[in-house]
Amino acid sequence: MAYTFQLTVDSATPHALADWWAEALGWEVEPSDEEFIRKMIADGRATEEDTTTHRGVLVWKAGQGIRHPEGLERAPRILFQFIEEPKTVKNRLHLDVRTGDEDPRALVERLLAKGAKHLHEGNQGPFTWTTLTDPEGNELCVSH
Repeated sequence: MAYTFQLTVDSATPHALADWWAEALGWEVEPSDEEFIRKMIADGRATEEDTTTHRGVLVWKAGQGIRHPEGLERAPRILFQFIEEPKTVKNRLHLDVRTGDEDPRALVERLLAKGAKHLHEGNQGPFTWTTLTDPEGNELCVSH
């Protein structure tokens, strides 16, 4: 049997990082269901401490998901999960963002303007890529 998966990224600021990645990938931030959150609090299944406000919207503090605009059939969900510990070592897993027919340099410049940091350029045979970090230091590569 084959399994499905979501990618989970530990984050000190999951809602802000989800916004950054959604914009970087052209994906959508999953909407918050404020009515459901309030019902869970009223029913004693959650507390106010389990929530926060992001961009004026009541959200779960624990994390924020993003998805491809064509849905989960097109690509797995990415969940940004709140953790208190800071990132301390190089990622053992990272995203390779492929731009297809678009010039990857345009995406690199846009991400740098939005808070990414340039690490290095790489190549292997005819393939080239740019390695960056997102605003929390998670590595990503941009290529065709």
